[in-house]
Amino acid sequence: MAFLYKADPARGAQWAKLFAQKAPELPFHIWPDLGDPAAIRYLAAWQPPEDPTRTFPNLEVVFSVGAGIDQFDLSGVPEHVPVVRMIEPGIVEGMVEYVTQAVLTIHRDLFDYGLQQQQQVWRELPLKPASQRRVGVLGLGVLGTAVLERLCLFGFDCAGWSRSGREIEGVACYAGEGALDAFLARTDILICLLPLTPATRGLLDAQLFAKLPRGASLIQTGRGPHLNQQDLLAALKSGQLQNAILDVTDPEPLPAGHALWTHPRVRITPHIASATRPETAVEVVLDNLRRHREGLPMVGQIDRAQGY
Repeated sequence: MAFLYKADPARGAQWAKLFAQKAPELPFHIWPDLGDPAAIRYLAAWQPPEDPTRTFPNLEVVFSVGAGIDQFDLSGVPEHVPVVRMIEPGIVEGMVEYVTQAVLTIHRDLFDYGLQQQQQVWRELPLKPASQRRVGVLGLGVLGTAVLERLCLFGFDCAGWSRSGREIEGVACYAGEGALDAFLARTDILICLLPLTPATRGLLDAQLFAKLPRGASLIQTGRGPHLNQQDLLAALKSGQLQNAILDVTDPEPLPAGHALWTHPRVRITPHIASATRPETAVEVVLDNLRRHREGLPMVGQIDRAQGY
């Protein structure tokens, strides 16, 4: 019985040290060092190899080293092998930090002050209370919920939307396609934290932007293919959207010379909003291995029908 890590080798080395300390009885391998392929029971990967059970005939669980699994080809992983996405404190804390600073950047008019600085203009802008700024999060999973709970502490008027109903203290929760328009109509700062599925691909488009209040802003920390980039540029040009902060794009990175690189109302970061921290990730994986051995549901195990 052995564990195989197939992702960034530098992080893999950190995982290996932690496994040696916390689970010395479980042999740990870093791709492409497979050891005996028949001994591999557990695989942690950003992208699994094609048809992994052909290479690892006794594979029992596949773990994603990231919060999403859209980069997986699930058709290559047999139905009887559970797929588990990463839900660990490091990812959550990083996302909360990033989205909070993005919301505050927009709320405190730092795009406008940055443009004024370039023009050497010293002019005070009216300050709007947080209670009068309506923030909305698309996606109420672990990340979306944590983000809203933190933003509530600043006094923002917070709402969230998900496909199925949720309840979060202090947050107006909307559910289902029928409630999406009402959610968008009350949202000044829209944050996308949806998983990437066929239903959400291209969701951030001209039709959706038109349902937001004029002058709204976008924070995109989901996945690059959620966003129609040309529709975003058009919405910024028309003034329907005022600002956009993008941590994800499609492709990554954007091609040289792409209009979003130099747009004065766009800030781009290279998919760094949050990252798996080896210390906490290994704890979560080892706990899930214990759950698996005991026949308990694993934290983060995906529903293949939903795709997340």
